[in-house]
Amino acid sequence: MAEYLSVEHYLPHRAPMVLLDEVLLIDEDRAHCRVRVGRDTVLGPFLNAGGQLPAWFGIEILAQTIGVWSGWHGRRLFNAAPRPGMLLGGRGYQCKTAGFPAGAMLDVQVQLLMRDEKIGSFEGAISVDGERYAGGRLNIYQPGDHELQQLLQQGKS
Repeated sequence: MAEYLSVEHYLPHRAPMVLLDEVLLIDEDRAHCRVRVGRDTVLGPFLNAGGQLPAWFGIEILAQTIGVWSGWHGRRLFNAAPRPGMLLGGRGYQCKTAGFPAGAMLDVQVQLLMRDEKIGSFEGAISVDGERYAGGRLNIYQPGDHELQQLLQQGKS
């Protein structure tokens, strides 16, 4: 079984914006990560009064799993630091409840459907105890250096 570094090694984010605990698998077309829902975990600051994680956080958790996939490939192929990506949109994201239950271990898996140099499409699913809880298709965009610089400059205006 492959050994992976911490999630932060593959993402351009730092705590408290890293919403994953560990990397379980990355290969050519897939990534599998997980995170526990709990007050004492990375998700703690985002839980509601009942200790649940609101369902819409699943989109960001899936997007970060895609980011882990991208960061791993960037380091492996180009020895490059993780680069920011942008979520263009999601299609058909659904969660079976309004939130992920307190104490649940979320198994997060993404599968590459297609990509070119800048745009990719992934099917993602979040499971709890082997049962699909949420998922959908996410489309991402990875800007080049010049585009990223322009976006950062616009943000300062």
